[in-house]
Amino acid sequence: MKKLVSLVLSLCLCLALTSAACAEGSVYYLNFKPEQDPQWQELAKTYTEQTGVPVTVVTAASGQYETTLMSEIEKSDPPTLFQVNGPVGLANWKDYCYDLKDSEIYKHLTSDAFALKDGEKVNAVAYVIETYGLITNTKLLEKAGYTPADITNFESLKKVADDLQARKDELGIEGAFTSAGMDGSSDWRFKTHLANMPIYYEYQQDGIGTTEAIKGTFLDNYKAIWDLYITDSTCDPAMLSSKTGNDAVAEFVGEKAVFYQNGTWAWNDVKELGAENLTMLPIFIGAEGEENQGLCTGTENFWCVNSNADQEDIDATLDFLAWVVTSDEGRKSMSQDMGFVTPFDTFTGEYESANPLVKVDTQYTAAGKLPVTWNFPSIPSEEWKNGVGSALTAYAAGTGDWEAVKTAFVDGWATEYQLSH
Repeated sequence: MKKLVSLVLSLCLCLALTSAACAEGSVYYLNFKPEQDPQWQELAKTYTEQTGVPVTVVTAASGQYETTLMSEIEKSDPPTLFQVNGPVGLANWKDYCYDLKDSEIYKHLTSDAFALKDGEKVNAVAYVIETYGLITNTKLLEKAGYTPADITNFESLKKVADDLQARKDELGIEGAFTSAGMDGSSDWRFKTHLANMPIYYEYQQDGIGTTEAIKGTFLDNYKAIWDLYITDSTCDPAMLSSKTGNDAVAEFVGEKAVFYQNGTWAWNDVKELGAENLTMLPIFIGAEGEENQGLCTGTENFWCVNSNADQEDIDATLDFLAWVVTSDEGRKSMSQDMGFVTPFDTFTGEYESANPLVKVDTQYTAAGKLPVTWNFPSIPSEEWKNGVGSALTAYAAGTGDWEAVKTAFVDGWATEYQLSH
């Protein structure tokens, strides 16, 4: 009797989805986000149990997604679902993108602002909107006699951080900031996310959204915040080349540092400290008007379905995505377990994100603070990021100077833009 009931339930689910969900297709998702791998593995297992459709999730190592995708896409069983980071990333993969305009997932997208389109063709849809800044241990901050309200611009951030560093033995910490690790698991926080700050302010000043030649107007501000990170730190700057993302997490969770530059996606890594002891501050760099600045909010996470996959696998993948954004299991996993803010109209009520760091961003916006847009998807290439990262590392170690950072930032941008256009 139980087997009969199970069979009927499976049949009902197949009928609820499209017929392809019951076909012999399969799904291979090459996941970009290592921090959400356990949740995706569990979702894949649940979907397979309910439908019989095999779903494989492979998670690329941090900083190795593009390389992994290039390797996997040419195999006989390539990913049926992959991601790009925005228009620049899409340029390399647009010939592999299935048109999503008639898909269930596109119908649930709240705005075309979250789609990458080529005319009428929908190449990709965003699946998460994220925010980053300075995750802050408010308990340690208050132990030192400060509150988050005391930090409103770069001047006040530096004043507090310098004091924390000077009193680190008294406070029982090792530094104001976690180590700014520059190995592959961590360097993206600085060669991409921190680099967004001078790019953002230059774009704002010039009234543009992209450029073939960055001027570097705010590179002195970039230097100021980088100097603060590596001076008021848990480790000697010369050690940063070997410091990892895990090191930074351990330092922050171990309450050895007060500030940790990262985003809402890191909530699961730091939640053991307790929501009541955590907040997120804007990244201040000393730009004019930054007192009215909020957190950095945007996306570089767009799903693409591989048009070169077998049609039955394409259909299976589209059904899987529809299930992820409409089923109770999928919506709970994305909103509660992964802590995502998603751009789909199905995530309302109990399926709104439970991530406390997301709520901090909402509070800033409600207070009239202007979110900093994500402009780094306009960076011309991964090679540009690598050049800036190498120059930052050498500067921190004392084997290079800031002029080399400027050269990598400005000249490297022009060079890489020309190579890619």
